[in-house]
This record gives sequence, structure tokens and C-alpha cells, in this order.
Amino acid sequence: MNGRQGQMTHRVPSPLGEVLLASDGVALTGLWLPGQRHFAVTLGPNATPAPNLPLFARVEAWLRRYFAGERPSPSELPLAPQGTTFRQAVWRRLLKVPYGATVSYGSLAHALGCASARAIGGAVGRNPIAIIIPCHRVVGVSGQLTGYAGGLPAKRFLLALEGAADSDASAARML
Repeated sequence: MNGRQGQMTHRVPSPLGEVLLASDGVALTGLWLPGQRHFAVTLGPNATPAPNLPLFARVEAWLRRYFAGERPSPSELPLAPQGTTFRQAVWRRLLKVPYGATVSYGSLAHALGCASARAIGGAVGRNPIAIIIPCHRVVGVSGQLTGYAGGLPAKRFLLALEGAADSDASAARML
């Protein structure tokens, strides 16, 4: 389905503020935090609210479990982020970073055979399904918190929720 036609949306509360969900009716195509850079860029002008879409109830339940400290798997939800082939590859790799782990942009670049950590950063920053595709788990080479489209306070919150420690080496092995 074309990413700019037939899109449905729903807003749900979270500890980070009200998040916007988007779906094509089959899969989740977006989850954006309030004030997020690239907010709703994959939505067309005709996106319509659909609070009763069963998928949105599933995503909301997933988020409640996540924010309660459980470890729901992204594989529990049908995900269909829209982006270039390169971005899709980066987002698939992000799904392999374990809960509570972090990985550097450079490690992701190495795992993908990409010479540019900056290119990886661009793809990570344009992840249209925040939290579930865990772009918040990507840190600088020395473990420092670097940019996050949802803002560094949100990134700190999510990593603290997960009990993340500097675990680039272990996460990189799993990539």
C-alpha cells in the first residue's frame, strides 16, 4: 500500500507525552513522540483518525507493558516502516539490539558494511517507529548519548527504563 494513502492515526498517552501512531490498516507505519524531529513525515495529508483500529489497541497494550518494565518483543506487532532500502536495512539491525543494551553508530555501520557512521545516524534519526524499533539504544562510540529525534531527555528516560549500561560489545556481537 502506498505510504501516503489510506493512512490511519491514533494518539495514545505515554510517560513521554502523547504519541502519534500511524497504520496502513494492516501494520504499524509510524510511532512518533511529541516534538520529534521528522514527526509524521510518512503521513499523507489525508490520514484519518481511527481510534477503534484493532492494531492500535495492540500497540497501546504493547506500550503499556513496555513502560511497566516488561520486555515485549517488537515481533509481536506487524511493523511496516517506510523508507529507502538503506534505511530499512538499518531499522532491521536496530531490531536486533537487545533490550537494555546499547550499540554505537560505528558498530552498526560495521555490521552493515557501511563506511559511514554518519549515514547510519541519518537513518537512525529518521526511524518512523520510535521505541518499538529501538533507535534510542544507539549511542556514540564512547557510550555518550548523542542525538535522538525525540530529544535527549526521552532517550535518557528510555535507556534508564531498560536499565541500559554501556554494552556496545555484547550488542555488536548480536548484530
